[in-house]
Amino acid sequence: MRDMSDDESTGDTVSALGRLTPVIVLATLIAAFGSSFQYGYNVAAINSPSEFMKDFYNYTYYDRVGEYMNEFYLTLLWSVTVSMFPFGGFLGSLMVGPLVNNLGRKGTLLFNNIFSIVPALLMGFSELAKSFEMIIVARVLVGICAGLSSNVVPMYLGELAPKNWRGALGVVPQLFITIGILVAQIFGLRSLLANEEGWPILLGLTGIPAVLQLLFLPFFPESPRYLLIQKKDEAAAKSALRRLRGWHDVDAEIEEILEEDRAEKAVGFISVLKLFKMRSLRWQVISIIVLMAGQQLSGVNAIYYYADQIYLSAGVNEDDVQYVTAGTGAVNVLITVCAIFVVELMGRRFLLLLGFSVCFTACCVLTGALALQDVISWMPYVSIACVISYVIGHALGPSPIPALLVTEIFLQSSRPAAYMVAGTVHWLSNFTVGLVFPFIQVGLGAYSFVIFAVICLLTTVYIFLIIPETKSKTFIEINRIFIKMNKVPGVHPEKEELKEFPPSTARQ
Repeated sequence: MRDMSDDESTGDTVSALGRLTPVIVLATLIAAFGSSFQYGYNVAAINSPSEFMKDFYNYTYYDRVGEYMNEFYLTLLWSVTVSMFPFGGFLGSLMVGPLVNNLGRKGTLLFNNIFSIVPALLMGFSELAKSFEMIIVARVLVGICAGLSSNVVPMYLGELAPKNWRGALGVVPQLFITIGILVAQIFGLRSLLANEEGWPILLGLTGIPAVLQLLFLPFFPESPRYLLIQKKDEAAAKSALRRLRGWHDVDAEIEEILEEDRAEKAVGFISVLKLFKMRSLRWQVISIIVLMAGQQLSGVNAIYYYADQIYLSAGVNEDDVQYVTAGTGAVNVLITVCAIFVVELMGRRFLLLLGFSVCFTACCVLTGALALQDVISWMPYVSIACVISYVIGHALGPSPIPALLVTEIFLQSSRPAAYMVAGTVHWLSNFTVGLVFPFIQVGLGAYSFVIFAVICLLTTVYIFLIIPETKSKTFIEINRIFIKMNKVPGVHPEKEELKEFPPSTARQ
């Protein structure tokens, strides 16, 4: 049995350097696999079997009314099917605040599995029931699941992690999104499940991660910050922290959380409306709107949309394009793994600047390459290089970092509302690109990517001028940076308690 001096020395360590314990690692993997994986899987799963699903829509309609759909109605119905996913994501984002405040972070993730298991059953049995309406309803529900998970998983992991591991764990959800996309692309090969018999199974598989999360996540701790600040249960918060950190003395970290709580008591609950009104949160709110909009409007979905056409123009056999697309997905996974290892070394700001700069350059060169590919024989290969470069750039910074920053730049009381704003911007931007890009592509052709290049450039300039580095800083220390930017006397204008901290609380 250790003596108290060992506990005290270990307690000193927690304020300087946390460690990854098996509890944190397993909680991260279960939360990300059960939730984030499904987001990525459902983004990609519907692409490969689209022709077979359209045939199913048509045959079902014929069985009901005795004639096939006209082309316009079939296209409209398919467009609705695809767009219901981001619409559901938008609805899920609006649910984040009420759910995480009432059910907790872990509780919300467990509740969210309803929006995965039910649609998995609907999609899996849709052909048997001869109902394409079941698929459309299911797409809304899995969208809600994605909208909740894309916000709650980074929040949960950010609040579990020691400050020196917060960046790495914050990238893990994006890694599982990319793994979900890759798995859907592999299962979506025509030789596997993207065929007339297999597509209902392909869509229904999304329920498996949810079942596994329901079985295992209850054994892991709730967010200590939620337990202490929202639930006012110090004993439960200490117990959770002890399991997460792997040592007994967690008083220093409890005190840091209490300092944050005391600083925010004057303000109380922060709604989305109040979030926009508070001068003390002005630059934080502007920053998450810019980063989330930049992430989606920078052309990442358009790149994937154009990829097949680029590969075909480079001479890739039509039957082999599916394998090249899966290879691009594998590159996305690999670079996201790299981001996990370098985010604490290079920092969030650097990866954002690097990522958006690479995307800007790739869009510019791709515009020229697409315009000249019919004139210069080797230009299609430049186009392929641009696609891969863009994917690498986006996976390094624009994809994983914005959600991580939402956790870091907001304190406990404003974090749920901030995630609601971030999620709303994310999904509305996603929906807008999906809706508008086909028209832009028809109107501008190869020059579509000039628009995305401009957005990447403007976002890069904003990050360079405004976004501070947050690596290895406590939430309070990050908040101090924004105090100066917002030109307010304390964390909130009504409260000046955090002008100075006792050295023991603020130390690295």
